[in-house]
Amino acid sequence: MAEVVNMHQAKSSLSRLVERALAGEEVVIARNGEPLVKLVPVVKERKPRVPGRHKGKIWISPDFEFTDEEITELFEGPL
Repeated sequence: MAEVVNMHQAKSSLSRLVERALAGEEVVIARNGEPLVKLVPVVKERKPRVPGRHKGKIWISPDFEFTDEEITELFEGPL
């Protein structure tokens, strides 16, 4: 059930009420015992991913997988 908080109490403890709303609790702010607003988190709208969006913008060298033996030994030890 939602917690009903009067306007004065909401003013003095707004940050605590926001944290509770972010945690999933339903917080209702009332004036003279009459509910006025509900405090809820903002849902961020995610745009769908578009495959191939960076096509032609990325270049990979043909020899990218070949490494110097000295560098390989530094990471993996002597072969």
